[in-house]
Amino acid sequence: MAVDGVARDLDAVLTSLRACRVCRDAPVACAPLPHEPRPIVQADLRARLCIASQAPGARAHAKGLPFFDPSGVRLREWLGLDEETFYDPAKVAIVPMGHCFPGYDENGGDRRPRRECAPLWRERVFAGLPRLSLVLTIGLYAQKWHLGADAEGGLTATVARWREILAQPRLPRVLPLPHPSWRNNGWLRRNPWFETELLPTLREEVRAALDGDEIPEEVQ
Repeated sequence: MAVDGVARDLDAVLTSLRACRVCRDAPVACAPLPHEPRPIVQADLRARLCIASQAPGARAHAKGLPFFDPSGVRLREWLGLDEETFYDPAKVAIVPMGHCFPGYDENGGDRRPRRECAPLWRERVFAGLPRLSLVLTIGLYAQKWHLGADAEGGLTATVARWREILAQPRLPRVLPLPHPSWRNNGWLRRNPWFETELLPTLREEVRAALDGDEIPEEVQ
Protein backbone atom coordinates (compact mmCIF):
# COMPACT_ATOMS: atom_id res chain seq x y z
CA MET A 1 0.00 0.00 0.00
CA ALA A 2 1.25 3.49 -0.82
CA VAL A 3 2.20 5.89 1.96
CA ASP A 4 -0.82 8.13 1.41
CA GLY A 5 -3.13 5.13 1.61
CA VAL A 6 -1.64 3.99 4.91
CA ALA A 7 -1.93 7.53 6.26
CA ARG A 8 -5.60 7.78 5.25
CA ASP A 9 -6.36 4.44 6.86
CA LEU A 10 -4.61 5.45 10.09
CA ASP A 11 -6.45 8.79 10.18
CA ALA A 12 -9.76 6.97 9.80
CA VAL A 13 -8.89 4.50 12.56
CA LEU A 14 -7.83 7.29 14.93
CA THR A 15 -11.02 9.26 14.24
CA SER A 16 -13.14 6.20 15.03
CA LEU A 17 -11.06 5.31 18.08
CA ARG A 18 -11.41 8.79 19.59
CA ALA A 19 -15.18 8.55 19.16
CA CYS A 20 -15.36 5.06 20.73
CA ARG A 21 -17.78 4.58 23.64
CA VAL A 22 -17.83 0.77 23.78
CA CYS A 23 -16.51 0.54 27.35
CA ARG A 24 -19.48 2.59 28.52
CA ASP A 25 -22.22 1.44 26.14
CA ALA A 26 -21.30 -2.21 25.45
CA PRO A 27 -18.89 -3.36 28.19
CA VAL A 28 -17.26 -6.78 28.05
CA ALA A 29 -16.96 -8.94 31.18
CA CYS A 30 -17.06 -6.00 33.58
CA ALA A 31 -19.19 -3.02 34.63
CA PRO A 32 -19.56 -0.06 32.29
CA LEU A 33 -16.98 2.69 32.51
CA PRO A 34 -18.30 4.93 35.32
CA HIS A 35 -17.48 8.22 33.57
CA GLU A 36 -17.54 9.74 30.10
CA PRO A 37 -14.95 8.02 27.90
CA ARG A 38 -12.08 10.11 26.55
CA PRO A 39 -9.94 7.80 24.41
CA ILE A 40 -6.31 8.89 24.26
CA VAL A 41 -3.82 7.88 21.58
CA GLN A 42 -0.85 9.48 19.84
CA ALA A 43 0.11 8.11 16.44
CA ASP A 44 1.42 9.14 13.04
CA LEU A 45 2.60 7.18 10.02
CA ARG A 46 6.09 8.66 10.42
CA ALA A 47 6.66 7.52 14.03
CA ARG A 48 9.78 5.45 14.60
CA LEU A 49 9.36 4.87 18.35
CA CYS A 50 6.26 3.50 20.09
CA ILE A 51 5.44 3.54 23.78
CA ALA A 52 3.06 0.64 24.36
CA SER A 53 1.59 1.60 27.73
CA GLN A 54 -1.24 0.49 30.03
CA ALA A 55 -4.01 3.12 30.22
CA PRO A 56 -4.27 6.86 30.85
CA GLY A 57 -4.36 8.06 34.44
CA ALA A 58 -6.76 10.62 35.86
CA ARG A 59 -4.57 13.61 34.98
CA ALA A 60 -4.02 12.38 31.44
CA HIS A 61 -7.79 11.89 31.14
CA ALA A 62 -8.47 15.44 32.32
CA LYS A 63 -5.88 16.96 29.97
CA GLY A 64 -6.39 14.65 27.01
CA LEU A 65 -2.62 13.94 26.81
CA PRO A 66 -0.86 10.65 27.58
CA PHE A 67 1.50 10.62 30.55
CA PHE A 68 0.49 14.10 31.66
CA ASP A 69 1.54 13.38 35.25
CA PRO A 70 4.62 12.65 37.39
CA SER A 71 4.90 9.22 35.74
CA GLY A 72 5.36 11.00 32.43
CA VAL A 73 8.10 13.20 33.90
CA ARG A 74 9.97 10.11 35.06
CA LEU A 75 9.38 8.30 31.77
CA ARG A 76 10.81 11.21 29.78
CA GLU A 77 13.85 11.19 32.06
CA TRP A 78 14.29 7.47 31.42
CA LEU A 79 14.08 8.02 27.67
CA GLY A 80 16.21 11.15 27.60
CA LEU A 81 13.46 13.07 25.76
CA ASP A 82 12.07 16.56 26.26
CA GLU A 83 8.34 17.26 26.17
CA GLU A 84 8.41 18.63 22.63
CA THR A 85 9.89 15.43 21.22
CA PHE A 86 7.83 13.15 23.45
CA TYR A 87 4.55 14.72 22.31
CA ASP A 88 5.49 14.84 18.61
CA PRO A 89 3.39 12.08 16.99
CA ALA A 90 5.63 12.10 13.91
CA LYS A 91 8.42 10.83 16.19
CA VAL A 92 6.76 9.01 19.10
CA ALA A 93 3.58 6.95 18.99
CA ILE A 94 1.89 6.32 22.35
CA VAL A 95 -0.58 3.43 22.14
CA PRO A 96 -2.01 2.21 25.46
CA MET A 97 -3.63 -1.16 25.98
CA GLY A 98 -6.72 0.68 27.18
CA HIS A 99 -7.36 4.11 25.68
CA CYS A 100 -9.61 5.47 28.43
CA PHE A 101 -8.90 6.12 32.10
CA PRO A 102 -10.36 2.97 33.72
CA GLY A 103 -11.17 4.53 37.11
CA TYR A 104 -9.87 3.63 40.55
CA ASP A 105 -9.99 0.31 42.39
CA GLU A 106 -10.89 -0.14 46.05
CA ASN A 107 -7.28 0.60 47.08
CA GLY A 108 -7.10 3.89 45.24
CA GLY A 109 -4.98 2.57 42.37
CA ASP A 110 -5.91 2.65 38.70
CA ARG A 111 -7.97 -0.30 37.51
CA ARG A 112 -6.57 -2.59 34.84
CA PRO A 113 -6.94 -1.45 31.20
CA ARG A 114 -10.41 -1.97 29.84
CA ARG A 115 -10.77 -5.35 28.15
CA GLU A 116 -12.71 -3.96 25.21
CA CYS A 117 -9.90 -1.77 23.87
CA ALA A 118 -7.05 -3.95 22.67
CA PRO A 119 -9.10 -6.46 20.62
CA LEU A 120 -10.94 -3.60 18.92
CA TRP A 121 -8.16 -1.18 18.16
CA ARG A 122 -4.63 -2.43 18.69
CA GLU A 123 -3.94 -4.26 15.44
CA ARG A 124 -5.68 -1.53 13.45
CA VAL A 125 -3.54 1.23 14.97
CA PHE A 126 -0.29 -0.70 14.53
CA ALA A 127 -1.17 -1.44 10.90
CA GLY A 128 -0.84 2.30 10.36
CA LEU A 129 2.63 2.49 11.95
CA PRO A 130 4.84 0.66 9.43
CA ARG A 131 8.00 2.67 10.14
CA LEU A 132 8.36 1.69 13.79
CA SER A 133 11.78 0.38 14.70
CA LEU A 134 11.38 0.12 18.49
CA VAL A 135 8.42 -0.60 20.79
CA LEU A 136 8.79 0.02 24.52
CA THR A 137 6.35 -2.21 26.38
CA ILE A 138 5.46 -0.63 29.72
CA GLY A 139 3.87 -3.00 32.22
CA LEU A 140 2.83 -6.62 31.98
CA TYR A 141 -0.40 -6.08 30.01
CA ALA A 142 1.51 -4.59 27.08
CA GLN A 143 4.30 -7.13 27.44
CA LYS A 144 1.91 -10.06 27.22
CA TRP A 145 0.28 -8.60 24.10
CA HIS A 146 3.52 -7.86 22.25
CA LEU A 147 5.74 -10.67 23.55
CA GLY A 148 3.35 -13.55 24.15
CA ALA A 149 5.16 -16.46 25.77
CA ASP A 150 8.27 -14.30 26.22
CA ALA A 151 6.36 -12.41 28.94
CA GLU A 152 5.58 -15.50 30.99
CA GLY A 153 6.90 -15.41 34.54
CA GLY A 154 5.77 -11.91 35.43
CA LEU A 155 7.03 -8.39 34.94
CA THR A 156 10.31 -8.66 36.85
CA ALA A 157 11.37 -11.81 35.01
CA THR A 158 10.41 -10.26 31.66
CA VAL A 159 12.25 -6.98 32.23
CA ALA A 160 15.27 -8.86 33.59
CA ARG A 161 15.52 -10.64 30.23
CA TRP A 162 15.61 -7.34 28.35
CA ARG A 163 18.88 -8.09 26.55
CA GLU A 164 17.59 -11.38 25.18
CA ILE A 165 14.26 -9.85 24.17
CA LEU A 166 15.85 -6.82 22.50
CA ALA A 167 18.23 -9.05 20.53
CA GLN A 168 15.48 -11.19 19.02
CA PRO A 169 15.14 -10.93 15.20
CA ARG A 170 11.83 -9.08 15.08
CA LEU A 171 10.87 -5.74 13.59
CA PRO A 172 10.03 -3.55 15.32
CA ARG A 173 12.32 -4.58 18.13
CA VAL A 174 10.81 -4.70 21.63
CA LEU A 175 12.25 -3.54 24.94
CA PRO A 176 10.26 -4.28 28.15
CA LEU A 177 10.06 -1.70 30.93
CA PRO A 178 8.32 -1.35 34.31
CA HIS A 179 5.76 1.39 34.75
CA PRO A 180 7.34 4.72 35.78
CA SER A 181 4.71 5.27 38.49
CA TRP A 182 5.84 6.28 41.97
CA ARG A 183 4.09 3.09 43.12
CA ASN A 184 7.05 1.22 41.59
CA ASN A 185 9.71 3.00 43.68
CA GLY A 186 10.13 -0.15 45.76
CA TRP A 187 10.63 -2.23 42.63
CA LEU A 188 13.30 0.17 41.41
CA ARG A 189 15.13 -0.06 44.75
CA ARG A 190 15.02 -3.85 44.67
CA ASN A 191 16.28 -3.99 41.09
CA PRO A 192 19.17 -1.49 40.84
CA TRP A 193 20.32 -3.09 37.56
CA PHE A 194 17.42 -1.32 35.87
CA GLU A 195 19.02 2.11 36.32
CA THR A 196 22.65 1.04 36.01
CA GLU A 197 22.36 -1.39 33.07
CA LEU A 198 19.05 -1.03 31.24
CA LEU A 199 18.55 2.76 31.26
CA PRO A 200 21.80 3.62 29.43
CA THR A 201 20.91 1.14 26.68
CA LEU A 202 17.33 2.40 26.61
CA ARG A 203 18.51 5.96 25.90
CA GLU A 204 20.87 4.75 23.18
CA GLU A 205 18.11 2.72 21.54
CA VAL A 206 15.67 5.65 21.69
CA ARG A 207 18.19 7.96 20.04
CA ALA A 208 18.92 5.40 17.35
CA ALA A 209 15.22 4.86 16.64
CA LEU A 210 14.48 8.56 16.33
CA ASP A 211 17.54 9.16 14.14
CA GLY A 212 16.66 6.37 11.71
CA ASP A 213 15.15 7.06 8.32
CA GLU A 214 14.61 3.68 6.74
CA ILE A 215 11.31 3.23 4.89
CA PRO A 216 9.96 -0.31 4.58
CA GLU A 217 9.57 -1.43 0.96
CA GLU A 218 5.84 -2.02 1.29
CA VAL A 219 5.15 1.68 1.92
CA GLN A 220 7.59 3.12 -0.64
